[in-house]
Amino acid sequence: MLEAGSPVPPLELEDTEGRTVRLAGHAALLYFIRSTSCPVCARHVRDLVESAEALAGVRVYIAVPEDRAEAAAWRARRRIPFPVLTGRRGTPHELVGLSRRVFGSMQQSGSVLVDAQGIVRHAHGATLPTGSYDRKGIFAAVARLRTTA
Repeated sequence: MLEAGSPVPPLELEDTEGRTVRLAGHAALLYFIRSTSCPVCARHVRDLVESAEALAGVRVYIAVPEDRAEAAAWRARRRIPFPVLTGRRGTPHELVGLSRRVFGSMQQSGSVLVDAQGIVRHAHGATLPTGSYDRKGIFAAVARLRTTA
């Protein structure tokens, strides 16, 4: 898993339209869900949607382990206003160190906040989806971004 204070590695991500997404030059929050069928993850995404005003100035992305077609269908069905990302090679989760645990059956999920200079300012991951959304940590890191900008 990425660590706060480290530079974010180059990530090959694409949105549901197939466009390349680059994190450079702006603050970005990536929330990695366990799967599009996870109801706990869906609640966390809904909280991010409802908190969009508090996240102003930070681009929010939702990263899913499924392919682009499934990600697009999920985004439309759930009316997610944020870009939904998949990996070009492998899953976005693998690119940041959120691997599968418990005999390869549980996809880890979590969040990464990157500042405009490409430095990780918050990183959190968990095997169980109930522990993957560190709301307090995310919003504290966003507040710190604003005081240092």
